[in-house]
Formats: sequence, C-alpha cells, structure tokens
Amino acid sequence: MMTYTLKHDVEGGTLPFVICHLDNGQTIYAEAGAMSWMSPNIAYDTRTGGIGGAFGRILNNESFFRSYYTAQGGNGEIAIATKFPGEIISIELDGTRGYVVQKSSFLAATTDVKQEIFFQKRIGTGLFGGEGFVMQRFSGRGTLLLEIDGSAWTRYLQPGEQIVVDTGCLALMDDTCSIDIQTVKGVKNMFFGGEGLFNTIITGPGNVTLQSHPLSTIAAYFGRFNRQE
Repeated sequence: MMTYTLKHDVEGGTLPFVICHLDNGQTIYAEAGAMSWMSPNIAYDTRTGGIGGAFGRILNNESFFRSYYTAQGGNGEIAIATKFPGEIISIELDGTRGYVVQKSSFLAATTDVKQEIFFQKRIGTGLFGGEGFVMQRFSGRGTLLLEIDGSAWTRYLQPGEQIVVDTGCLALMDDTCSIDIQTVKGVKNMFFGGEGLFNTIITGPGNVTLQSHPLSTIAAYFGRFNRQE
C-alpha cells in the first residue's frame, strides 16, 4: 500500500528542526545539503528532478539539485533544520487543492508532492508585492514541510474577503486566493510612515498564512546599523 503521510516531530523551539521518521522504503526529497543528521540506513541520491524544475528552483533562490532520502533495510530517521529562527509547519495535501508559497521556505516533502514555479500574472504585483515574479506552488498528495520566518498566523478568507499584508509577510496561501498590490494612501504615509509605497492585498476564498518576522525585514533592520558605522 502506498504511504503518502510522513511521520515527523518538530523540535527546537524558536530554532526548529524536524525529525522525519521514514518507513522502510519510503522516500522524501529536500534541498541539496539539507540534512543535519540521519540514521546510517538512509540512502541519499542527488538529482535535478528535471531541467525545467531545476531552473525554477534557482529562480526561487533554491539549489539547482534536490536530495532524495530513502530508508533501506528498516525504518530510518533524518533531521532537517531551518535556516532562520521561526516555525516549521506541516501540510497534508490530499490532491484536491494546491498551495502558493514564498521563496526559500521549502524544507522537505514526500515524493508524490509536486513542486512547480508560480508566476505572478500582474506586473505590478511582481515588482512591488514583496515576493517577486516567481513563487512556488505545491500540489499532489502527501506531506509538505515548510519553514516560516518568525511566528505563523493563519486565517480563512471568505469569497471576496480581503486582508492587507505588509510586504514580505505573506508566507503561503491556498491557490484559490489571489494576490495584488495597493498603493499606500497619502504622501506622508508613503514617505514617512515606515511601511513603504505598497501593500499586498490577498483576496479569498481560502486560507492565508502570514509570518511575523520576514527575513527581508530583519536584514533591512540590521542594515541600518551598518550604514551608521
């Protein structure tokens, strides 16, 4: 019988890592070099996963190659850590819908989860929405593990319901949601309000997950101190 679900435990608090418990013969894939530690019966293989998909991962600031980890001769374990303080969230895909995800948030997935690039259809959203023209879309069946910058907060949007999001705070959304941008109103708000010129608008229906401390915001904050030196 095909096993779609991945047994796993998230550990580590605000510097999290996930321990994946693979059944004998079960395989997961992750970015090349993602492994922190693993049991000796885990075999791994590095592949491109197709040239088109490999170049798509480069556009998403990920590695050209993927690593595939398989438990052989019995059950096995592999640990994968996040790149930044925050949370690890797990999504169980049932084949009925997909998820649009920010760049560089992918940790690991079972092999029946399909990863592809998602292009922003509107030029303005791609230029000023904080996520660029290219995001990621995941679909299929199985377990998907993602890392979130800071803390995660999820809300379901009714059809036509909107939420205004600061640039970079969108972590993921159902692919039934749509994304657009909105100019900040008022000249003083634009230049002195500290929120920039644009906000991201997410429209339902579907779930949207936001992150409290996007890496881009943290980098900009510490960059201010470097400029003062």
